[in-house]
Amino acid sequence: MPLFDLPHAAVSPPIVTPFVPDGDAPGGEVDADALASHVDALVEAGIDGVVPCGTTGEFASLDDGERRTVIETVVDAADGRVPVIAGAADTAVSRVRDHLSAAAAAGADAGLVTLPYYHTSTDPDGQRAFLEAVADDAPLPILLYDIPATVGEGIDLDALADAASRESVIGMKDTTGDLTGLEAKVGGTPDSFAVFQGVDAQLYPSASLGVDGGIHALSQAIPEVFDALGEAIRAGDDERALALHRRAVAPLFARCADHGFAPATKVAAAHRGFIPDPAVRPPLTLPDETAREAIRDDVDAALDVV
Repeated sequence: MPLFDLPHAAVSPPIVTPFVPDGDAPGGEVDADALASHVDALVEAGIDGVVPCGTTGEFASLDDGERRTVIETVVDAADGRVPVIAGAADTAVSRVRDHLSAAAAAGADAGLVTLPYYHTSTDPDGQRAFLEAVADDAPLPILLYDIPATVGEGIDLDALADAASRESVIGMKDTTGDLTGLEAKVGGTPDSFAVFQGVDAQLYPSASLGVDGGIHALSQAIPEVFDALGEAIRAGDDERALALHRRAVAPLFARCADHGFAPATKVAAAHRGFIPDPAVRPPLTLPDETAREAIRDDVDAALDVV
């Protein structure tokens, strides 16, 4: 499914990677059956796309073989019903291109690429050089992923504009939390360049800034809420959209932000029965039982708003 067939205010979750907690790997082995079931349930619930091997999918804790397994499983489970945007982040150009090639071979529709983490570029020219090298003759369309909290720096606006002029770079996910900067990105890129909000609680505030939708972790725990929010935004029903934002999305987002989004989202998704176990790999840890119960209560409260 072409990405630009997505409706306005489309929402796609960065899919968690379920683990079998008694496996040999720290935190457990990848549970491909649970992952496939999760994707199928979410597509049936009305989400607009899926993003395996993103931040919430704990890509940094997966080896190359596991990343391929996750993407292949998600592509097979989506079965062409929604686009698959596969995470391809890494620190070396060659590694990113390897991930893109593997995702293309698996049948993904696009790749999601961050700036190289650990060593910041110190100059926008370094960002341009990295993105240019990744984008040239890329085997998949690319969405950039601006997440300075984990990468160490944001994408420079001029470097973004240069990247957006390339045919292979078709959009971005913005997880800066900076609405002023987001507006500048929307205004500084072509109309055909898709901009997705990455902060769950900023989807509604971003709607008037021209974003195309969101890539939101919590949409895999409360897909009904995000589906209703998207419909309200498209219909211009500000009263309903604001109620869903304030009473459902924002409180759960604030709760989960205290615990990290892979662990908190897994707790929420397990509560809904979307995955069998919320196990995470180190260095991530699960919230304590008191916090888990609070997350579960917020999930139930969010569903009551729909």
